Amino acid sequence: MATNITWHSGNVTLQERQSLLKQKGLTIWFTGLSASGKSTLATALEQTLLHSGVNSYRLDGDNIRFGLNKNLGFGPEDRTENIRRISEVAKLFADATVVALTAFISPYRTDRDNARVLHESAGIPFVEVFVDAPLDVVEERDPKGLYKKAKAGEIKEFTGISAPYEAPEHPEIHIKTNELSVEQGVEAIIQYLVDKQLLASDQIVRKN
Repeated sequence: MATNITWHSGNVTLQERQSLLKQKGLTIWFTGLSASGKSTLATALEQTLLHSGVNSYRLDGDNIRFGLNKNLGFGPEDRTENIRRISEVAKLFADATVVALTAFISPYRTDRDNARVLHESAGIPFVEVFVDAPLDVVEERDPKGLYKKAKAGEIKEFTGISAPYEAPEHPEIHIKTNELSVEQGVEAIIQYLVDKQLLASDQIVRKN
């Protein structure tokens, strides 16, 4: 850890920033198996929020590994570091009053709990969304052919096959994508945000 450094606070508080920009920042953390629908839901929610004038930004697990986390693999230590980094990035977005949407498998409960503590200790809301689909369903979907490769032994440490996934015990939102459409999933998330006064109901432009 770096030494001889000092935190430099600005002249604008989080509450003042929110008041000036007329928006509350928060992080919506999508977690679930590969092909469960995390990125699909996050993409649809981002579109709905932006078309409603709500500043939001999606951080996707694969996309992040093209840049910020391109030096990380998929072993346990690298997975933990992957989530640690994105937790910090999401917190920065949310601190700037952006609604940060993170779509990461994030298989370890402790890593997700650490992300929550990081946000909540800074007074930033953290909403965990468990994007849930049975293993046989995601194996059948398999849009990238990853499950087939993992079962053939071509991919090591693949979550759900040769590496563990620790499902959330108490997520704020639990969406079963084998039972709900994308539109229904987005509506469930928006309704939660409205109920918790993280969004105003009149902010959201819903499709007819």
